[in-house]
Amino acid sequence: MASVTWSQVLAWRMRRQLLEPAGDLPAAEVARRLAGVQAQVASSAELAVAVRQAAPAPGEVRTALRDERSLIKTWAMRGTLHLLPADEAGAYLALCATARHWEKPSWTKTFGATPADLEAIAEAAGEALAGGAALTREELNAAIVERTGSEHLAEVLGSGWGTLLKPLAWWGVLCYGPSQGQRVTFASPERFVPGWKGLPPIENAAHTAIRAFLGAHGPATPDMFDNWLIRKASRKKDVKAWFAAAGELATVEVEDVEMFVLPEHLDELLDTEPTRSVRLLGGFDQYILGAGTGATYLIPAERRTEVSRAAGWISPVVLHEGRVAGVWEAKNGDITVTPFEDVPAKPLAAEIERITPLLTSAASE
Repeated sequence: MASVTWSQVLAWRMRRQLLEPAGDLPAAEVARRLAGVQAQVASSAELAVAVRQAAPAPGEVRTALRDERSLIKTWAMRGTLHLLPADEAGAYLALCATARHWEKPSWTKTFGATPADLEAIAEAAGEALAGGAALTREELNAAIVERTGSEHLAEVLGSGWGTLLKPLAWWGVLCYGPSQGQRVTFASPERFVPGWKGLPPIENAAHTAIRAFLGAHGPATPDMFDNWLIRKASRKKDVKAWFAAAGELATVEVEDVEMFVLPEHLDELLDTEPTRSVRLLGGFDQYILGAGTGATYLIPAERRTEVSRAAGWISPVVLHEGRVAGVWEAKNGDITVTPFEDVPAKPLAAEIERITPLLTSAASE
């Protein structure tokens, strides 16, 4: 079996993820290449796209979401908001929905909603959005309560609406619609997304999602994929079946661990030389999230808390030779770097100069 080092893997991932060099793909194709872009923080998602483009266009993500609708914004991997290519979004949602954590008694106890409650909410929400109009959170909640006539659902929606709507997103009942100022709206993907085909069969979903994941974040094991997808909440036999449905995969040894890679990428991976580059990535970047903050080959174990902070916040990071070599923050237009190790000054300065104008564009979205 062929073998590679983590240094080679990281250099290859940077190339596949359009970090070295930046590419010329539009926003929706960047999201496709990355197997989605986390969008809990809109400006971070905008920056994640822009740093991967040689000539980023301000407002491109917004245009792809609102006008072209080539991107869809919805709850997906790990229950977090993502930008997904509209024609592949159903595959990710279908796999996330298999976790079915809302069927656990502990979930019902915590959030006050039974599986039957969720089904009632989904049916009412689907009816409310069937006309094609996007509804604000308040409008959607009111419509659900009116249709169900349930004071209990009014109470649980008022206290935990985001948690309760995530399963509906995974079922394909709703996605984010165009914002109304600072207020979010929800829409029916069937009405909002051109050519929406609903959720594919699980085997087809696995084929799409696993191959996309390996194309950006490989080589990887099934356990790595499940950690990225739903924090290892899937049954191992299901993940095994998904990988069997993914089609032909090649294997490669990464420092004594057997991992999967797409066959068409194997030769390129084997020929990849380690990188010496310096790159700055924004918060919640897919390069970090695809591997997970527990990946010690990427983030030194003793520095993890500086990258993965309280309340799920993922810091902007400095990459040197593909590994996290520091964190950074921007204040009043200036970037301050906190290095974990020596980082070459000239390439760091050049990267700061490249990134700084993008921060203004991302913040304005």
